Amino acid sequence: MNIQDYKGVFVFAQQVDNVLSGIALELVGKGKDLAKDLGTEVTAVLVGSGVGALADELAEYGADKVIVVDDPELAEYRTEPYAHALASVINEFKPEIFLVGATAIGRDLGPRVSARIHTGLTADCTQLEIGDFPINPIPGKEQLHNQLLMTRPAFGGNTIATIACPDFRPQMATVRPGVMQKAPREAGKKAVVVEYNPGFTPNNKYVEILKVVKAVSDVADIMDAKILVSGGRGVGSPENFKLLEDLAEVLGGTVSCSRAVVDAGWKPKDLQVGQTGKTVRPNVYFAIGISGAIQHVAGMEESDIIIAINKDETAPIFEVADYGIVGDLNKILPALTETLKAEIANK
Repeated sequence: MNIQDYKGVFVFAQQVDNVLSGIALELVGKGKDLAKDLGTEVTAVLVGSGVGALADELAEYGADKVIVVDDPELAEYRTEPYAHALASVINEFKPEIFLVGATAIGRDLGPRVSARIHTGLTADCTQLEIGDFPINPIPGKEQLHNQLLMTRPAFGGNTIATIACPDFRPQMATVRPGVMQKAPREAGKKAVVVEYNPGFTPNNKYVEILKVVKAVSDVADIMDAKILVSGGRGVGSPENFKLLEDLAEVLGGTVSCSRAVVDAGWKPKDLQVGQTGKTVRPNVYFAIGISGAIQHVAGMEESDIIIAINKDETAPIFEVADYGIVGDLNKILPALTETLKAEIANK
């Protein structure tokens, strides 16, 4: 492998039912930052059937080029044809960096593609940057420049690891949804569109989709919420979440929770914030009865304002909170809710 032959930052632009997933636009934004540091371009790889019209949306969010792999075999996600599509694109266009969202699809697809093209994959990254590797010079060892440094939680979130892939290309990573930011949309911006089809011949690895059943859920997506009122084990009981729901209603916010609450069966996993839940970035995050374990903080520390309410003044959550209230949530929340109601009514 001649590493010098590999150029550019590529991202997998995941779409479902011909609608781009949020992670696709987040990766384009981050890819643009990485490409700027390397003096190159960001290319989105769009895979599906009848998806060409999505290229303009990718361009408006920062893609310089869009490679469209369009084929009827790609109408629904199946591992084999999608892995074949991405591996073929990588072998043909030779990107230096290739990013995939750490979604259900991406976690299935990324490892298979990396194995086919014989490169490494760092999973579930929360930070990406261009830098030197080894990060700290080691006597007698060459320090390589312009490497992709991929940071992810390790050992159950108790430590943070930064990983590089200096000897193989592309440098691949799956990226957790919600941790990167979309670039501002530039209406009317265009990208170079390249149509590429490696050919698809169904074999015994192609599964047959007999039926697609779509679940209907009335649970709000906490990743889209501007205000989150999040509760932990300290709330005390599922009934006590009514206090959080009342506060969220007054603020026009959404209720979320910690892993302990999900494990106790009080709330569904769709509402879980943290390393094993969802990464959120609201304008305001209320952490109520949440101790602040590193696994939870990893999922909400990028919130604009964090307000913690906890009866334990030594709780780690206060270390990341912008505002903290030490006291009994059963007294604080009703008073806060009524005060906000009165303030809103007087406006």
